[in-house]
Amino acid sequence: MTYAGVLADNSFRVLFTTRTLAITADTVRMVALSVLVFAATGSPLLAAVAYGISFLPQLVGGSLLGALADLLPPRQLIALGYGVEFGSGLLLGLAHLPAWLSMALVAAVSMATPLVNGAVGRVVADVLGGESYVLGRSLLNLASSAAQLVGMAGAGAAVAVLGAQHAMLVTALLHLAAAVWVRLRLPDLRVSPGERGALAAVRRSWTGNRELLRDRTIRALILAQWLPPACVTGAESLIVPYVAVRGLPAQTGGLLLACLPVGMMIGSLVVGRVVGPAERRRLLVPMMAVVGLPLLGFAIAGLPVVVCGALLVIAGVGFAYGLPIQQRFRDVVPAAGRGQAFGLLSTGLMTAQGLSPVVAGALAGIAPVSNVIAFCGAGAVLTVLLFRLRAVDVMGAVS
Repeated sequence: MTYAGVLADNSFRVLFTTRTLAITADTVRMVALSVLVFAATGSPLLAAVAYGISFLPQLVGGSLLGALADLLPPRQLIALGYGVEFGSGLLLGLAHLPAWLSMALVAAVSMATPLVNGAVGRVVADVLGGESYVLGRSLLNLASSAAQLVGMAGAGAAVAVLGAQHAMLVTALLHLAAAVWVRLRLPDLRVSPGERGALAAVRRSWTGNRELLRDRTIRALILAQWLPPACVTGAESLIVPYVAVRGLPAQTGGLLLACLPVGMMIGSLVVGRVVGPAERRRLLVPMMAVVGLPLLGFAIAGLPVVVCGALLVIAGVGFAYGLPIQQRFRDVVPAAGRGQAFGLLSTGLMTAQGLSPVVAGALAGIAPVSNVIAFCGAGAVLTVLLFRLRAVDVMGAVS
């Protein structure tokens, strides 16, 4: 099986393309909204809150309505989600909203993100299996990292040329293209039988999430995909202060931030395309450790910038540990509840990534920034030990 073979599947190809557009649009919006709020308020705190305002509200949507990813046809649900993003982007780009209302709008819209991600994950799991699924996840990881890089660069250009507010129109157009593409090109797929209605969806969401988290294997697989990224996001949020404390040029922060997704692209490509299934399982724990271990090097005073960048690239490569875990997760969750399972995975990941910068920032107020980055790396390594000691049989072949 090859990447070309995976992309030959029409459903996957549509989701691969439109998800890339959506992630690019989300990245542009995060940057533009942060700039817009800072310009309006002059508050670095509010600008930081605006940058991550779309993370925590996803907990509400995923907790209360996650079951809709299985109860509604994915084509309509995904297209509707992107369509709502288009509408909010259009409003942000054209209306002169107060900063608080702009952030509230983005927060409200983001509550639907777990439903869209759950539906996307469900469709990919339904149409791909075995090695095809691993390659498909590898491609999605590659596209996600590339979209973040393009989005960051594009946001800078859009803000410079159009201004922060009108840069929102770029996000609107990208989401519109994604919505139309899904609506016209994604085939209709099955939906799970069950009671319909808002109350029924809430009941099924609560019950389904409890059942998923009660299962020891599924819980371990979920936590293994939540915790290391959360630790690294906390460290990533301190890169700009780290650069400032060391008195390095401001642009150094942007270059260092780009190193992590570059490493993720390399890891996804090599582990997904070159490494075989048995080797992936054997390398799972070492790759998981690689996510956090390089960050320990930031505790060394006066570390050369090139070395800092190399450490971040290596940490990014380690994220390829997720490929065998994602395959196992796909196989063990109930087929009828895959949409909710992938929605729960997305919800927890975004929530953890929204909270970890707050924790890291608070620690940086009482300890050197470099030490806090290293501490975040130690936290990621600790999750490896927990996975190893408490869930050693989760992957079956891991021993």
